[in-house]
Amino acid sequence: MRCDKKWMPLYAVTDRAWLHGRTLAEVVEAALKGGVTCMQLREKELSHEEFLREAIALRELCRKYNVPLIINDNVDVALESHADGVHIGQHDAPCAEVRRRIGPEMLLGVSAQTVEQAIQAEKDGADYLGVGAVFSTGTKLDADDVSRETLRAICEAVSIPVVAIGGIKKENIGGLSGTGIDGVAVVSAIFAAADSEAASKELLETVQKELGV
Repeated sequence: MRCDKKWMPLYAVTDRAWLHGRTLAEVVEAALKGGVTCMQLREKELSHEEFLREAIALRELCRKYNVPLIINDNVDVALESHADGVHIGQHDAPCAEVRRRIGPEMLLGVSAQTVEQAIQAEKDGADYLGVGAVFSTGTKLDADDVSRETLRAICEAVSIPVVAIGGIKKENIGGLSGTGIDGVAVVSAIFAAADSEAASKELLETVQKELGV
């Protein structure tokens, strides 16, 4: 499945640490109303059954807004929930193996920090890349920093869409202009916002203005 670049401008990654009494579905729908173009469900603590139940519920919500739902790391949940795709890191199952498991139709995203990783991921069947951390982030403390030069080099080296991630907020999106990215992935900029719909709307407007995507 080819990844349509229209899905990439504002890619949201869930984080229940920021819900503060709200349900995940409430915040996800607010983000979708605000203009999020792709949603990744990321859960590290839930049981398989809880993760699957949540994935099925969010899949229906995302389809209502014609936005793809991507499952982070868990190929089984992605397949069982009939999500639109799965996203894996460099320390998860090999990209080529995951592609064999999910078949040609499901989207496959891969995290990359180097040009070599990016080229290999595309060769092994990735549909898009998540590259970062482009700014320091408190969400993923083990994330390696990726320089502006490396980000640009990755964009030039592959033909699939590239999304920047890591510490991105409305105020620093302009710093990514000219790198060739197709969008930004954000976590706290949406999920920690008191008004996630308004935050998403402002982020998307900023991405369109600063990055021209």
